[in-house]
Amino acid sequence: MRDKLSLIAGVVLFLLVLASMSLFTVDQRQYAVVFQLGEVKEVIETPGLNVKLPLIQNVRYFDKRILTMDTPEPERFITSEKKNVLVDHFVKWRIVDPRLYYESVAGDEARARTRLNQTVNAGLREEFGRRTVHDVVSGARDQIMEDMRTKADQDARKIGVQIVDVRLKRVDLPTEVSESVYRRMEAERKRVANELRSQGGAEAEKIRADADRQREVLIAEAYRSAQEVKGEGDAKATAIYAQAFGQNPEFYSFYRSLEAYRSSFDGKDDVLVVDPSSDFFKFMKSSGGPRRN
Repeated sequence: MRDKLSLIAGVVLFLLVLASMSLFTVDQRQYAVVFQLGEVKEVIETPGLNVKLPLIQNVRYFDKRILTMDTPEPERFITSEKKNVLVDHFVKWRIVDPRLYYESVAGDEARARTRLNQTVNAGLREEFGRRTVHDVVSGARDQIMEDMRTKADQDARKIGVQIVDVRLKRVDLPTEVSESVYRRMEAERKRVANELRSQGGAEAEKIRADADRQREVLIAEAYRSAQEVKGEGDAKATAIYAQAFGQNPEFYSFYRSLEAYRSSFDGKDDVLVVDPSSDFFKFMKSSGGPRRN
């Protein structure tokens, strides 16, 4: 009985070992490549439980997700102006053909990264060599990234890899170039500022001249109006005086003499040298005031 139980236990253990060597699972984030005697037998892309021949077949897994290749340090490229720029970039890639990927780089991710890095660097040198500093810094960055992604993807397909995206994180000038560029930018900004100031000064002078002209016109019109009013007043006053003189010439003469006295003796220190027998004092000689004829 004991021998029978031992035999059953041995059979169960053998079946368990055989099952562990024959069954394998594929995760949804992975490809499974089944090898038979060193050759690719099958590529499994769908997740689930699968079977392989023990001892004859083996399985290797490759990542199905999007991977990132980031440059540790900015790299130096030369523009069409023969100026150096420092470029920091990264690449998004993924395996799309596991069989070709294994045949090309033996499934080694480090070798695949080296191949992709060489492809991207060569493409970037070509793109930067056809453009100016202004283009690569601001004007054509989006176009450079799109052209670079297309060219790099064409080469990456040869090893079973897809280039999802190529991004320029930063494009800087070396220190010695940056200083000269900043000085040139500062001089340009000063030139623009001085030009704007001169234009503003010219506009200000034009506005002031126009305001002065309008002021002179307003003053002239006001003076003309004042003189017209004054002339009308003098004319009315003369008419009133003439009417008064016509009604009572003696009273009018007396009134005008009083006005002359008031104007002549207005100040305490005024000195007037006049002949006492002149007509100027004729109303002062008579105590009874003016007489009627």
